[in-house]
Amino acid sequence: MSVHQSQLPLIKRDDTWAIIIALGLTLLMTAAFMGGGISFFKPLAVSFPTWTDDFSKVTKALSKNSMGLVYLFVFFLAAFSVGAKVMGYNVRRFLGGFTVLFIISVVVSIFGSNKFMKDMQLETPLLALLVGMIVSNTMKLPAWFSEALRTEYYVKTGIVLMGATLPFTIIMSAGPLAMLQATIVAVITFFSIYLSAVYLFKLDPRFAATLGAGGSVCGVSGSIAVGGACRAEKEHVSVAISMVVIWAVIMVAILPTAAVQMGLAPGPAGAWIGTSEFADAAGFAAAAQYSSLAGLPAENDQAVKTFTLMKVVGRDMFVGLWALLAAIASVTLWEKKKIGESERIDYGEVWRRFPKFVIGFFAASILTTLVILALDPKVGNAYSKEALGIIKNLRGWTFTWTFLAIGFTTRFKELTSFGWKPLAAFTIGVIINVPLGYWLSNVVFVEYWIGVK
Repeated sequence: MSVHQSQLPLIKRDDTWAIIIALGLTLLMTAAFMGGGISFFKPLAVSFPTWTDDFSKVTKALSKNSMGLVYLFVFFLAAFSVGAKVMGYNVRRFLGGFTVLFIISVVVSIFGSNKFMKDMQLETPLLALLVGMIVSNTMKLPAWFSEALRTEYYVKTGIVLMGATLPFTIIMSAGPLAMLQATIVAVITFFSIYLSAVYLFKLDPRFAATLGAGGSVCGVSGSIAVGGACRAEKEHVSVAISMVVIWAVIMVAILPTAAVQMGLAPGPAGAWIGTSEFADAAGFAAAAQYSSLAGLPAENDQAVKTFTLMKVVGRDMFVGLWALLAAIASVTLWEKKKIGESERIDYGEVWRRFPKFVIGFFAASILTTLVILALDPKVGNAYSKEALGIIKNLRGWTFTWTFLAIGFTTRFKELTSFGWKPLAAFTIGVIINVPLGYWLSNVVFVEYWIGVK
């Protein structure tokens, strides 16, 4: 069984280092703004203009801010490498791998800003995913490069940075409703997958629970946490992760286009994506893709906000509870044992399995909200535009690295080696989950999600 993050010391978890890096960056930007030195960090916010067949726009942007790319690279290389060292990665390989990953991310970002690519719905996140998948399935990647393909590390850092740009007042007001919608979706989707797997396809209950967690709670993390809690086979966890990856990729392509074609407003569209996507990174890409396809201005990230509220605040926080319930069911039902002195249920499992990066997400949101409230409104607006604008740009880069990492670690051959039954059970959950999420986001709670700004 793979070692889950909750079994490691706090200092060796990617959750911890994601929080350290993202909160440290938020504090640094805040201190720079307060001290009048924010202009020093503005070059970090590297972006590329939309271009057609005139590449001169890109070359001008590169020449104008070439040092910005260097600063961006050096900053994240140093930050990620310190965490890599403490977590026990091979730092030399990580340095080389991240360097190549960064160069690829720059190339992908340039081509993702091309008008033709945008018209083809192949903007940076999806393009990064496709590039990674094509390369990983046509050639063998060197071990030194694979050391830098740390999907969870990058996406969790990005999520905490997302918290810094999301006012805590919105989280507090939307939290209860997001939790209610998440509860409805999690319970119905979990049991649709679980019951299908056990009674239709005769799969092991622990395997079924692992599949159900991946589809209903928190994607890859949910599969690993619940699989470990109920003592599922290592192969069962791998298959569940594969199911999450397959459907996450499919949903990135389908959900944004469907939302635009149906004319959904940004708030409900983001909530629907948050309800129906299976992985945080894929959901962020889908929400950003929707905003682009809908022609929304860059500053309008309402879909990303409601996605975050629905997925991170709502669904991701269920991981610990589901792991505990799976452990109880495994001991009392699936393993045919009674709870005795040697098989006590450890209720501390809820805390151990709780995704700690969510705490960082809340902390970043509270920090920047308090700063804005303490400032004069005019200065607060400047802080949001300048300091938080830089953070928003850096968040985008972390998600580009996330999608490259997902693509580079996805092997089609491995995804098709598990037979049709797990795929069929998971697909039944998808068939129920997607329309249920649409109904809740665009009918039952539509007025609320429209109101989230």
